[in-house]
Amino acid sequence: MTAQWCRAQVAMDLGVYQLRHFSISFLSSLLGTDSSALRLDSSSSGASVVAIDNKIEQAMDLVKSHLMYAVREEVEVLKEQIKELIEKNNQLEQENNLLKTLASPEQLAQFQAQLQTSPLPASSQPQGTTPQPSQPASQGSGPSA
Repeated sequence: MTAQWCRAQVAMDLGVYQLRHFSISFLSSLLGTDSSALRLDSSSSGASVVAIDNKIEQAMDLVKSHLMYAVREEVEVLKEQIKELIEKNNQLEQENNLLKTLASPEQLAQFQAQLQTSPLPASSQPQGTTPQPSQPASQGSGPSA
């Protein structure tokens, strides 16, 4: 059990050491400084470790804020696209309803026959397009507007 704990502790220390050196090189690339000025050696004091940790935290905060900004921009673009698609859908639904009211029973039957011979893909077939041949002929004349 003790040997296992020692191996885990060594692995964890090695991981922390590698993370620190990776973070230092990442930080130095962000700050545009020479990474040799930021390197830790075995004689580093606790204050320099804290300073490095603070710089790493600042760099991570900077990356986080850039990511959040990019996500917010993308959300705004997607909201605008959704708004435009909803408007387009409403317009097409109105046109569809108008065409249904203006079509004669013969035209609706012909359209239904065309759908049965060459069906549209399920995703592009309009909802509620089942013709109603029992429509009165007065609706076929359409509104006077």
